[in-house]
Order: sequence, then C-alpha cells, then structure tokens
Amino acid sequence: MPANTNRARIRPVGSDGRTLDTARMEKLEHSFRSWAQAPVRSDTRRSRERILAIFLLIRNTGARLNEVLRLRASEMDFKHHIVHFRKGGAKKSRSVEISETLSSELQKVLDRSESRRAANDLFQVDPGHVRRKFYERAEAVGISREMGTPDVLRRSRAVELLQNNMPLPVVQKILGHGTPNLAASYVEFSDENIRQVARYFVDKETSRKTSARNAFFGKISRIRKGDIQSLVEIASFAGHTVVAVITSDSLSNLGLKQGDLVIAEVKAPWVTIHKSDKEPDSTALNRFRGIVRRISRGRITSEVVVRVAEGLDLCSIITEESRKRLDIREKDEVWAAFNAFSVVLHVD
Repeated sequence: MPANTNRARIRPVGSDGRTLDTARMEKLEHSFRSWAQAPVRSDTRRSRERILAIFLLIRNTGARLNEVLRLRASEMDFKHHIVHFRKGGAKKSRSVEISETLSSELQKVLDRSESRRAANDLFQVDPGHVRRKFYERAEAVGISREMGTPDVLRRSRAVELLQNNMPLPVVQKILGHGTPNLAASYVEFSDENIRQVARYFVDKETSRKTSARNAFFGKISRIRKGDIQSLVEIASFAGHTVVAVITSDSLSNLGLKQGDLVIAEVKAPWVTIHKSDKEPDSTALNRFRGIVRRISRGRITSEVVVRVAEGLDLCSIITEESRKRLDIREKDEVWAAFNAFSVVLHVD
C-alpha cells in the first residue's frame, strides 16, 4: 500500500531552547505552590491562590494569558471537567478537557472566594502583575525570566503534548489554532472525536501511564469481512492508513463498524526498521517513512524511536547487532513497518 511520508511535517519539537521540558515545568509548579501556601493571612493566601490557578490553567490547557483572565466561574464545568474559553464577549471559542484533580482544585479556589461576584471576577487580575509573579517564581528556581513567561508555558505545553504522541489536530484544537490540520486525511473527524481523544490523554496523564507510543488514533474507513478473519482499515488523525487483521468474531464482539473512532496499537518488538530510500518490499501492509528521533542502546537490544509525523512516534525494539549492521543512527531517515496481524484495536 502507498505510504504517507509526511516529510514536510516531520521535525524535532522542543529542541530550539524556547520551551521548558516537563521536569522544569514541574519545578516551576512546585515553586508556585510553595509560594501560594506560605502566607498566614487568609486574604494574602487567596490572592496568591488566584495566581497559582492562572498558572495551572495555562500549564494544563495551553491557554493564552488573556483567555484565562477573561474566565468566569460559570465557564468552568466541574462536573464534566471542562473549561470553556471565549475569544471575546459572550462567544465561546473552544472547550478544553482538564483532569479531575485540577477541576477539584479550581473548584476549591472558587469556593474560598468571599462572594459570588468575587468568584465571577476571580481571574480579573492585572496582566502585568501576573507576568511579574511568573518571572519571580521562575527565577526562584533558577529559570530565567525569559523562559518563565505565560507564552513560553503555553508553547511548552503544546510540545509536551506532541512528545506524548497526542495527534497534531487535537493539539491544534486545544490551543485554539483555528481549523485543525486534517487535510492529510480523507475521513472527517468531528469536534466530539477530538474531545474523546483529548480526554483519553488527560486521563492517561493523570494516571501516569506510559506515553501512547505506537498508538494511532483514527476512524475506521473500511472493513472487509471474511469467514474467519476480517481486514480493518483505520484513517488516522495524522493522515496515515493503518491496516489491522482481526478475527471476525472479535469484529462482531466489539461491534466495530465504518466511522467508529478507535485506537490501533502495535507492540514495539513487532515494528521493524528498514534503512533505505525506497519503500521496502515487504509483506507488512503498514509501512511509514520517518526520522530516527532517539536510540537507547543496550547490550542485547536497542530501542529505536522513529517520528513519522508531528505527535506520532513509533518505537521499535531491535537487536543491537542488527542496529550496528544496518548502521542506524539518530536523524537517519528510515522506514518503520509492521504486519497487519500485529495490530490491536481498542474502542476506549
């Protein structure tokens, strides 16, 4: 099957020095929390809690500072753990999923407000004052003020999501980047589809599971049913077509049909690496062009991570002897391939 190389969209993220990695963002969060909890006076503590809440919203949603400052209490849905951001006036711009933990924390900040009016005006703080507090908290933990701005935090969140393999269109939707880049796909993805994927990542992040490597999020575009086994094609958010072969009994038991949103996963040992310019001749129906992003070498086996699109890494575990024989290095262009029988479908 023809492969989608996505070369124009494959590039390193977070390596330009203009973003914070997860460790430094967690360090900055600890700085804000310690500062917010330090005051003895309740009014001072409430004031600092507002700044902490602003930080947490930007840190977790990637929102712009002015979007957070415009938020009203009524625009935070604590039952469904969603924040609704407006472009201006009463018009809602987008809805962003947040974790149950963050939702509960924000609700407590609102509950501690002195009045309903105070709650509605919770984030109406001078932007200059907010930025100064961001600078102070950053410098307190050895991060330069230039790297402690709300804009840097917003960019850092976007990079973090991409590095955790969240599909690019979902990241674009969360950040409010207009129409998501779905041009590479011939299957339409609704706002509800994007919301479902965003919720999956938020829940996974909260439970501290491993990142969703080797996971393709997409819709079933075609099903060819056989007597014993059936072939299922999935059009992914990134524009790739993934082919899976499952038993016809599994197809019926899962209730799969064309248009369903699914997750197609493949284990790393089943992903093979081919170092060639030409698409490899192989019985593997799934073949993707990408760039080697990282290699973790071991005495017997090595882990090779190939970026096949923004927000989509494929991890392969091969023998170190094979890696040396093929001379696979970081930044090499390679092909990652896997058999349709190795694909597992989930309907989370």
